[in-house]
Amino acid sequence: MTQRPGPGDTKAPSPCLHLMGTGHPPCGVGDFAGQLVEALGLQGRPQETLVLAPGRVPLGQIWRAVGKSRAVVANLPVVAWKRAFSGPPSAFAIALLRGRRRVAILHEWGSLHRLRRLVLRPLLLLADTIVLLSPQVRDELAADPVIGRLARRAVMMPLPPNITRPEISVPSALSERMRAAREQGRLVVGHFGSIYPGKQPEAILDIAASLKARGADPLVVFIGSFIRASDGIEEIFRAKVAALGLAETVVVSGYVASPEELFGLFDEVDAFVYVLPEGLTARRASILACVQAGRPVIVTEPARADEFDHHPRFRALLSGGAIVLAPGGAGPEAYADLALAASARPTLPPALDRRVWFADAASSLRDALG
Repeated sequence: MTQRPGPGDTKAPSPCLHLMGTGHPPCGVGDFAGQLVEALGLQGRPQETLVLAPGRVPLGQIWRAVGKSRAVVANLPVVAWKRAFSGPPSAFAIALLRGRRRVAILHEWGSLHRLRRLVLRPLLLLADTIVLLSPQVRDELAADPVIGRLARRAVMMPLPPNITRPEISVPSALSERMRAAREQGRLVVGHFGSIYPGKQPEAILDIAASLKARGADPLVVFIGSFIRASDGIEEIFRAKVAALGLAETVVVSGYVASPEELFGLFDEVDAFVYVLPEGLTARRASILACVQAGRPVIVTEPARADEFDHHPRFRALLSGGAIVLAPGGAGPEAYADLALAASARPTLPPALDRRVWFADAASSLRDALG
């Protein structure tokens, strides 16, 4: 078995090997992984990446790449669940055989599809270091009947924003429609991020119906796209839009490729609204993106008092008033009230330096590796 370099070795330190996916369009986890690699490199730590392509498990290449590294790092879920059966577990198993560290950065758990959780359990069992982004995720992992014990040794990492405001924003056909709606006195409600059951998109539709019933004539814009294989969420969503008579009220943008176009849409939102069953958690990068629009972000209050103890930068945003907290368990009427009130109280866009936030994340991973 290959030994790790000892503390007295003078040769250059071995790199960490990061497992990367090939999602199209690129997912937030993949983008996070790339930014983390860059931040670690800027701190003088050598890093290497290994792309896990669909349907191909190059065991020889994995063996050689792992042999040159001091640790193998995987942000989970790194690839679609159907492709996770062999590639990532093979890399972790080889790392175990060769005496290398295995680090799993787990971005979520309870809200993952059950099949994703099924194939990720072996990876987590093979990991010797588990990094989480939220105490809430630790609770969800602890409740797992198979691997719940692993939560006791997990460490925390502060999540950086998944996007930062560009110097310019660009208009689009949808942003022009949103601007026209605002000029007509309509309330434009935004909701940013992938659309899947865990984010309760149907609850946003109930809020839209409440606003419409009281004459606010809202335009509700879901800025993002549906996640495939999410228990038929798109069909359920479309059926509810029709049942509530919201065909002229609700718009889904689909995937937005550039930050410039994305913030062109953000700039035409009066208030963002999120209804989260678990409450606001420190892993919600979409909230960090929205606050940079300078518009109020209404979101369910955190369920845990210590949710942001490991994340002072996120905690500072909460105390600054850009995020408006709704009581846990509040109904659509309460969110509608908050949206109407908040839209009349614009906030200032906070200046978030993504490089600084990722430097925090990189430092926490370095501490975890020792």
